[in-house]
Amino acid sequence: MADKTVSADSGSTLKTLLNLWPYMWPADRADLKARVVWATVYLVLAKVILVGVPYFFKWATNALAGDHAPQPPLPDFLLAPVMLVLAYNVVRLAQLGFNQLRDALFARVGQHAVRQLAYKTFVHLHALSLRFHLERRTGGLSRVIERGTKGIETIVRFTILNTLPTLLEFALTAVIFAVAYGWLYVLVVAVTVAVYTWFTVWASDWRIGIRREMNESDTDANTKAIDSLLNFETVKYFNNERMEAERFDRSMSRYEIAATRIWTSLGWLNFGQGAIFGAGMAVAMWMSAREVMAGTQNIGDFVFINAMLMQLSVPLNFIGFIYREIRQGLTDIEHMFDLLDVKQEVVDKPAAKALAIGQGKVEFRDVHFAYDPQRPILKGISFEVPAGKTVAIVGPSGAGKSTISRLLFRFYDVQSGSILIDGQDVRDVTQETLRAAIGMVPQDTVLFNDTIAYNIRYGRPGATDEEVRRAAEMAQIGPFIEHLPEGYKAMVGERGLKLSGGEKQRVAIARTILKAPPILMLDEATSALDTHTEQEIQAALDLVSRGRTTLVIAHRLSTVISADEIIVLKDGLIAERGTHSSLLHHGGLYASMWARQREASEAEERLRIARATDELGVVVRRKTEEV
Repeated sequence: MADKTVSADSGSTLKTLLNLWPYMWPADRADLKARVVWATVYLVLAKVILVGVPYFFKWATNALAGDHAPQPPLPDFLLAPVMLVLAYNVVRLAQLGFNQLRDALFARVGQHAVRQLAYKTFVHLHALSLRFHLERRTGGLSRVIERGTKGIETIVRFTILNTLPTLLEFALTAVIFAVAYGWLYVLVVAVTVAVYTWFTVWASDWRIGIRREMNESDTDANTKAIDSLLNFETVKYFNNERMEAERFDRSMSRYEIAATRIWTSLGWLNFGQGAIFGAGMAVAMWMSAREVMAGTQNIGDFVFINAMLMQLSVPLNFIGFIYREIRQGLTDIEHMFDLLDVKQEVVDKPAAKALAIGQGKVEFRDVHFAYDPQRPILKGISFEVPAGKTVAIVGPSGAGKSTISRLLFRFYDVQSGSILIDGQDVRDVTQETLRAAIGMVPQDTVLFNDTIAYNIRYGRPGATDEEVRRAAEMAQIGPFIEHLPEGYKAMVGERGLKLSGGEKQRVAIARTILKAPPILMLDEATSALDTHTEQEIQAALDLVSRGRTTLVIAHRLSTVISADEIIVLKDGLIAERGTHSSLLHHGGLYASMWARQREASEAEERLRIARATDELGVVVRRKTEEV
């Protein structure tokens, strides 16, 4: 991560604000800086006008009461009670106008900060390792980002638009009270504010724990909902709708309890704040009433003090509100900050260069790798894929076949040994250029919930419509797309579920053709398909791999018969290697795997013929009965 972001766990609002400041005062955006400056100007003007509003209330009261207390140096017609009342409302309207100008100017600044931090988090998530994403919970992750961006907006808005104005209003009020009425009034107000603030902080900290529990329940419920909907078909297969609903409801039940506690505690907090401020206001008004009775103050002063205190209650209430919102905002973004603090497992070296592709030769040299140090996967693998040739990797489940493809893409770094492309260690080149040189057709093709054209064009976003169509034709899916009512604009559905397995594989092949990589990786690309579809897909794959350096991870051995070399993995080691015929002649592990798959295929074929015969017999009997 380029810019270190402070975790909310540090409890330091100041540090968080310092980290947010570059987004509120962006170095490359003079227009946003100007908005901040003008918003600050309007902020100060609004508060200066606001503290002057009670003076018009005071003068109007004295005028209406017939009190001959000193009046402001204004023309007589402006001192009329009606004009003073009118002025009072005009000034309040001006103050409101400046506040709205401030908010309008700062809106773009706040939203810019939200957008930049959300973008930064999104980019960072894509930069994290495959290990992180295999362990993630998609629903919970999306919820964390959603709440985090809202929390950022809360912190930015309330610290700049409310905290600073509140502090300024406190200062101006204290000066006015000290000059006009003496330090005793300032002391009463200061004690009230201090007790009010202490109570607010104490109660808000107590509520943070409840808020965190509510967030966790909300995240858990959202995760279960998304996970269940993503696996809609599986839920239906096992008739488990009720179980999924009960799981979701249990999470929502915990959320309901926590949310109820949040609102109940808010009621007690508001009551406590009102009681504290009411006590302070009662003391100040009692002092003023005594002075009015003693003749040292007039009715206007009494009204003025009341108006100032009532006016002060608004920002004073905002102290509690601001503190709660900032603390809750920090709670909401703490997980987002945690995401930003997750280190990239695979990073480019400072001096990493672009991969220079020549012939496209791939080489594994004594590669050792383990996801968990206690369980090694590859234990010293060495092999070469000559330029333009095809090498297949086969072996039992758990032998490390798919790990080889992940290491070639550099989703993980090897613990020892090296992987080279045209003599360049993949750790010494940039990940961007490395992955640009490799095309992948995976076993489980997951498509974006967009059009067929979008999913094919994903191989090369700048490709023309004609290039997309040509790639589809080469992948033998062009006629199928053309016969769809919406053609290439047809939506494929969530994860491509509107297409069959073979159709999804052809789309994956088409986008790989469009990418036109010099190196091709086929990771069990036909293992999940039926025999007929497999043969059709294999023909398309043979066309794609022609002239390219191709590494095939295979489950069905029938798909690698023509490979230039077949490597048999077992327990993380190369058990055998050679061509199809030589390995069969050797009579080892490959030969036994071949024999088992042949037996399974023959049994499957016999079963298919038997079913077809039974169906034919049923048809013949029906025809005979009809005759």
